[in-house]
Amino acid sequence: MTVIVVMGVSGSGKTTIGTALAEALGVEYAEADTFHPKANIDKMTAGTPLTDEDRAPWLAAIAGWIREHQVTGGVVTSSALKRRYRDVLRSGGDVFFVHLHGDRAQLAERMKTRKGHFMPVSLLDSQLADLEPLEPDEAGIVLDNTSGTPAEITEAALTALREHA
Repeated sequence: MTVIVVMGVSGSGKTTIGTALAEALGVEYAEADTFHPKANIDKMTAGTPLTDEDRAPWLAAIAGWIREHQVTGGVVTSSALKRRYRDVLRSGGDVFFVHLHGDRAQLAERMKTRKGHFMPVSLLDSQLADLEPLEPDEAGIVLDNTSGTPAEITEAALTALREHA
């Protein structure tokens, strides 16, 4: 069964759309932040961008979760900024990416207003600089997170998933 990876930079709505997709599909949801080692959280909290080496164990852990959910399906979030990161995630099994894309100003505003999250707005530009769009051979869809309600965006993702299957 396909596992959905809801991807995008910080503030793009991954948690909102990911939980809605999991609920609609009746599958387990996993938040990518829970897979980070404490050292990564500490680094980001201090305003230091992660390196590829920092992300390696995190990506491997998410790929393991994907592998464990190939029979039941699931929804997991991950920034999945680079093609090579998505390649690691795909090593866990069949995935479909839902890339939430939006305006930088709106992303920054969302980051400023959310409570209890470690990611500072100062790291948004480094994420945007690293972001590599989905390529034609990658199963997935890009959705504008500024056009429509969370319910409408979720429905668009579900429609794309049905068309993919």
